[in-house]
Amino acid sequence: MNEYRVHVPQADLDDLNDRLARTRWPDELPGAGWDYGIPLSRVQELAHAWEKLDWRAHEARLNAYPQFTATIDGENVWFLHIRSASPDAIPLILTHGWPGSVVEFLDLIPLLTPRFHLVIPAIPGFGFSGPTRSRGWGQQRVAQAWVQLMAELGYERYGAQGGDWGSGISRLVSAADPKHVIGVHINFMPTGGAYDGPLSPLDAARLEKTRKLAANRHPHQVLFAAAPQTIAYALNDSPVGQLAFLAEKFSQWADPAHPIPDEVVLTDVMHYWITGTAGSSSRLIKETGLGSGPVPCPVPLGVAVLPHDIVQPVRPLVDLRHDVRQWTEFPSGGHFAALEVPELLATDITTFFHEAL
Repeated sequence: MNEYRVHVPQADLDDLNDRLARTRWPDELPGAGWDYGIPLSRVQELAHAWEKLDWRAHEARLNAYPQFTATIDGENVWFLHIRSASPDAIPLILTHGWPGSVVEFLDLIPLLTPRFHLVIPAIPGFGFSGPTRSRGWGQQRVAQAWVQLMAELGYERYGAQGGDWGSGISRLVSAADPKHVIGVHINFMPTGGAYDGPLSPLDAARLEKTRKLAANRHPHQVLFAAAPQTIAYALNDSPVGQLAFLAEKFSQWADPAHPIPDEVVLTDVMHYWITGTAGSSSRLIKETGLGSGPVPCPVPLGVAVLPHDIVQPVRPLVDLRHDVRQWTEFPSGGHFAALEVPELLATDITTFFHEAL
């Protein structure tokens, strides 16, 4: 393992600003609003804010924490590693999703480090881990890499947490290393399939919502599953193209009561732009498989349910396959729980690992 500090060359920042200034803006139908995608005025607003973003301040925030790189299964993995001062601290690996990054967890760090040693990696193909260089990096292989990472760090007893991709990866970590993973906490868990038992009106509505999503996948999922290389040319060459593609999801998938601040959205987009990982991050769907079936979790499970997430899990279906030790219905929050309701999420994680197990 090697110590690491983030420092983006000034020439790369200058190139970004030059590209932003020369953006070739598309047309837009009068009064289109969100009917055809993210509005032109919204993207222009974000692009102008991007030109003023203090990236060096974010670098300083990252560099305030110990960070490292390691070669695992032939790929580079970049991660933050923050040890707690608490003698009963539990090692916990946090995994982000798409269009997220480690930026998702920065507000959680001071809330969790009193009780946890934190390992916060960038998924291979994302952010400062850099583009992947070989085929087969689906979520199963990422989970295997996390098992190796935690072993190399000397952790024999640890937990895993995540949402979006991090939810599936965290559960697969437990399946790959059940002797050492004490529990998994997730804040996203689609549950579908056949079920003949009784359901409450709430659970019936949740199941129908999940089935509709499975039958009508988000366009980016279909594109990433079929031809991630094709969209990579546009996203990797145009900062505004990358911005619009990601910012749309931060707007649509968050709780309107907890909008993601523009500075956070732009900082997250920078983790894709400055590392050239628009294409490699999109390959994760193709390598994993779209609708790849239930993800196993042989250890105790904690589930946080966010009312404005893309879908909500159906408790009876989850109970069929998992040992659920904690189930919390949050009063607010959407797909980006760590960004939207960090205090609620940190409390739920802490309660699960320190009290529910």
